[in-house]
Amino acid sequence: MTNHFIDFINTDVFMMIGSNSAENHPQAMKWIVKAKDKGAKLIVVDPRLTKSAGLADVHVRLRPGTDIAFINGMVNYIIENNLYFKDYVLHYTNASFLVNPEYKFEDGVFSGLTEKDGKKTYDTKTWQYQMDGDPAKDGIREEAIKKDLTLQDPNCVFQILKKHVSRYDLKTVSSITGTPKETLKKVYDLFASTGKPDKAGNVIYAMGITQHTYGSQNCRALAVLQLLLGNIGIAGGGVNAQRGESNVQGSTDFAMLNHYLPGYNPMIYAYKHSKLQDYLDKDVPKTSYWSNRGKFLISMLKAWYGDKATKENDFCFDWIPKHDNKNRSHMGIFSDMAEGKIKGMIAWGQNPAVGGPSSFQGRKAMEKLEWLVAVDLFETETAAFWHRPEADPSKIKTEVFFLPAAMSYEKEGTVTNSGRWLQFRYKAVDPPGEAKSDLWIADRLFKAVKKEYQSGGKFPDPILNMVWNYDKPGEEEPNIDQVAIEINGYNVTTKEVLPGFAQLKDDGSTACGCWIHSGYWAMDKEAGTVAAKRKLLKDKSGLGLFPQFAFAWPANRRIVYNRCSADPAGNPWNPKKALVKWDAVAGKWVTADVPDFKAADPPKDPKDPNAKPTPVPPDKTVPFFMQEEGRGRLFAVKGVNDGPLPEHYEPIESPVKNILSKQQNMPLATRFKGDFSKLAETASEKYPYVGTTHRVIEHYQSGAVTRNCPTLAEISAHMFANISPTLAQKIGVKTGDDVVIETVRGQITCKVSVSGVCVPLIVDGKEVEVIGMPWCFGYQGIAKGASANDLTPSVGDPNTNIPEYKAFLCNIKKAGKH
Repeated sequence: MTNHFIDFINTDVFMMIGSNSAENHPQAMKWIVKAKDKGAKLIVVDPRLTKSAGLADVHVRLRPGTDIAFINGMVNYIIENNLYFKDYVLHYTNASFLVNPEYKFEDGVFSGLTEKDGKKTYDTKTWQYQMDGDPAKDGIREEAIKKDLTLQDPNCVFQILKKHVSRYDLKTVSSITGTPKETLKKVYDLFASTGKPDKAGNVIYAMGITQHTYGSQNCRALAVLQLLLGNIGIAGGGVNAQRGESNVQGSTDFAMLNHYLPGYNPMIYAYKHSKLQDYLDKDVPKTSYWSNRGKFLISMLKAWYGDKATKENDFCFDWIPKHDNKNRSHMGIFSDMAEGKIKGMIAWGQNPAVGGPSSFQGRKAMEKLEWLVAVDLFETETAAFWHRPEADPSKIKTEVFFLPAAMSYEKEGTVTNSGRWLQFRYKAVDPPGEAKSDLWIADRLFKAVKKEYQSGGKFPDPILNMVWNYDKPGEEEPNIDQVAIEINGYNVTTKEVLPGFAQLKDDGSTACGCWIHSGYWAMDKEAGTVAAKRKLLKDKSGLGLFPQFAFAWPANRRIVYNRCSADPAGNPWNPKKALVKWDAVAGKWVTADVPDFKAADPPKDPKDPNAKPTPVPPDKTVPFFMQEEGRGRLFAVKGVNDGPLPEHYEPIESPVKNILSKQQNMPLATRFKGDFSKLAETASEKYPYVGTTHRVIEHYQSGAVTRNCPTLAEISAHMFANISPTLAQKIGVKTGDDVVIETVRGQITCKVSVSGVCVPLIVDGKEVEVIGMPWCFGYQGIAKGASANDLTPSVGDPNTNIPEYKAFLCNIKKAGKH
């Protein structure tokens, strides 16, 4: 999320796509409504008529899974009609950079596609810039990249992008998405109106964008759109993800994804990292701020292993478990589980028996476990998988342990919301019965494991020597302040808490558990408390930045890439909403937000208390200093492995053939074997309808909490499916009737809701019906119902392995009718 919720008041036009903030993110919707009261326009792009769509100025219905066609169509419209922000595009993106002339795109495939042992990958050699020098040795240096500032060279990024999206004309996009051409033109004109210095366009997205086999490219397409319009780095602009719950941002910050270490540093892999220097050579860029990655990694190792981590032993680099380069995502784990390759699992605050794709097969796979630990508030479907309706408990040998956990109000600690704000939550009440905080449970589990290793073990050193200094004399609960200090970072010698990640070193003198959070536990002297606990609501900017409320990573920066809010000379594009400004008379930067660029060099004599930093003039600043080339990428030379430009592919299960190319699906999509391999054929007659999953306001995530709340269970008591009146007439049902919904993976029975929430769309001349289903029901709790994810396929995005929940093929009939 480039911006934050309060900043939404600075927006002129919102485009909410794949999101339903009115129901799922009411705090975000609060600020959207405030902006609308000031005259902002709201576009909602969604197959369903949601509560958000009901508040929209324009509602765009499109077929699930066709977002890239819709966005690329807008990009084409903007370029063809010269609606892009020319100065921004030229100076702040890689539009002028020349690409390898051997780069090609034909029939839906980028140059470099190879296949080995049945697995397809891209060799990205032809995607790289034309450069002077050796990028492997010197890095991707902006000054070494060949450019065409006229943007006319056929090998420059701008011309490559223009040619790529030229196929996405209004007629073609309409045929793919099912959206009328008139609606497309109306919404393209409205959002493109923000490509001006005094306007701000804001893209808001959620799982409707990400949960596809090309989810990463969906997000890339939104970034390309916003870069073209100059909407990145400005107040009221940006690409803003609405997370599924309050601390999803925090969980990914701390490496919940299997290919990351904390702070989004790449994981250590056995096949390429035999020693620390391998990691420093192969995964630390020569340019960009990521060139400091070695400091972040070594400080993390010092936080974990303390005095045992020394330069002589590679700071205990060998003690970190190495990734085996196999698929260790949710789907990969359950695929291995089904084959009996996994003996045990800890399901901590998650409910995969309801939330995972192909969940019927997922629950069956859990029977192969020897043991399962479920840590949760209630006995979830995962904890109770062994006595689910279709199971025979006498044949299941899995030993299940249930650890009762505390609710968020029953423990203290921080959450990191969608806006990257770390906020401290105080405990309101004690947890009931034997329920314990997550910190207490983690502390006791680690100590129990360590005790076992004290008796011997295959490789005890990493466990026996790990820093675990969280005991608080006289108290049962671990010392959460000590945990926070470790995360924040401290000086190893003085134990002084560090004010931010700029102080991290690679010589072992600093320790820091998560570099991007460094500074959140540092003392704010004016507020009289640590940054995450600040409560002063001062906002001198008038832009809703509120820099003294909570702590925004990184460095308490509220709007990232904010150098882009001013022109190359440092003059704000929109003086009324200035984030940064170069004062030519005083020779320094005037900033409302923490600069997201090198605004000043350190004092020449750091020991001199009167020494002042030296301002860096505008022509020496870099707008995107986390990128190696220092520019926003319209064309991705790295960072994604499935293509440098977004391209429309059909969902793995689709009612139509791809009319743009011969390549039907994402060529690198993740697929699985065995029980998780079942997929419907394209344009299946047996499964003619498009199914999609969504949330409801009454239930949270898999419903484990809310379906155990009597009031909410009464308000939303039944699993249901939304269908159109035309489909209802065709199968002979009315609202409240029971229906059977079936995919190639299985079937469920639920109630039906007949309304205009879902209506048929005309796709390539064919009428396509859409069926919407909430995924929050299961067989536990007060409100019980079928799980929509019994129907969803186990296929995923090749970058993130997120499953394709939002577009699959199904059939529906009245219950009892054959």
